Amino acid sequence: MKALIIGGAGFVGGYLGDHLHYDCGWSVYTTKLPHEKIISSYAEVLDLNILNIDEIESVLTKVEPDYIFHLAAQSSVALSWENPGLTVDVNIKGAVNLMDAVRTLDYKPRILLIGSGEEYGYINESETPIKEDNRLRPGNIYAATKVCQNMLGQIYTKAYDMDIIMVRAFNHIGPGQDPRFVVSDFCKQAAEIEAGIREPVMKVGNLSAKRDFTDVRDVVKAYSKLVQKGKKGETYNVGSGKAVAIQQILDKILELSAVKIEISIDTGKIRPIDIPLIEADTDKLKLDTGWEPVIPLELTIKNTLDYWSKFVPTGVTN
Repeated sequence: MKALIIGGAGFVGGYLGDHLHYDCGWSVYTTKLPHEKIISSYAEVLDLNILNIDEIESVLTKVEPDYIFHLAAQSSVALSWENPGLTVDVNIKGAVNLMDAVRTLDYKPRILLIGSGEEYGYINESETPIKEDNRLRPGNIYAATKVCQNMLGQIYTKAYDMDIIMVRAFNHIGPGQDPRFVVSDFCKQAAEIEAGIREPVMKVGNLSAKRDFTDVRDVVKAYSKLVQKGKKGETYNVGSGKAVAIQQILDKILELSAVKIEISIDTGKIRPIDIPLIEADTDKLKLDTGWEPVIPLELTIKNTLDYWSKFVPTGVTN
């Protein structure tokens, strides 16, 4: 099987490529922007700007993939508030370009469109854990673009008889994640404090929000199972099925840290609108694919803290 990862230079791309090559035994092709770097001993790396449909068509002609994993996205909620136009271009126009390029092919590769649990937005307590058919109430610009991508994926599946599966991935975390995201941010700060290059004060945002966290190494296994066993035109939640307060994440990091750390609220880390609770119902995913997450949250936090503890003293930031 040939797998094409669109947007492979991001956090998930490397983990997905490793899983598809080493665990699934597939041929892996991965794309990046010209200024990005991907170092891989097994994947063929191709430059691609998803805002250029001609480039997408060229890659598809060269690779002729069986499966396409569309990871390319502007995935930061915070950045979506700062740059809505970029978020719309990448997350909506980029997805449309990919689907338009695929529908001109003389065969039908299966596409996995990656969305977000943020699409559900303001979840009523009675709605949790939240199912795929729940009402969508996106509460930020990033979420709204992902809702649009999902709707377009459904339309293209029906109108053009394309083989598309949609995912709503909840918070995935692990070693190597950009520190714009909360768990990596806290772990990086803790590592810097331990290394003596930051004062022993950790800056945090809203600690009461509850999120559904899953190790990225479990998430990519869900993606590979979905392209093999998922149902055409369907949307699947990918998550742990258990919401955890950000405060609990922080407490675990402080427990694992070797030094005493004080906490300071940084208003710059608080979103203009924050959703109190996001938790996935993953029964549909489990029923159709047999997937189950296996890596406990405590281990993911420890691995992420160890990752930053290794890089921070050398002056390397990721």
